[in-house]
Amino acid sequence: MPNFVFAYHGGKMPETPEEGAKVMADWQNWFGTIGESIVDPGNPVGMSKTVTAGGVTDDGGANPVSGYSIVSASDMNAAIALAKGCPMVKDGSGNVEVAEVHQM
Repeated sequence: MPNFVFAYHGGKMPETPEEGAKVMADWQNWFGTIGESIVDPGNPVGMSKTVTAGGVTDDGGANPVSGYSIVSASDMNAAIALAKGCPMVKDGSGNVEVAEVHQM
């Protein structure tokens, strides 16, 4: 089965420890529903830098990545179905970019 990168965009840092616990529980519950499809749960990422032929910018580009995961799914539609359950998608605070990993 092919693997897919879930690149997370958006979301927000929890403002209280209680909110942080709820956010973590939401993600753990979602990962629980995905089950064995998780290849690498990934992690949140810090601010990125964009490297181009013209130089380096510190803004993370037009739509900075906030984290990633790698999942296994039968095809793009199955991967998209998994991504729809993401807590950031469900609460409207972010989105998931889904891309198939091509083996070379």
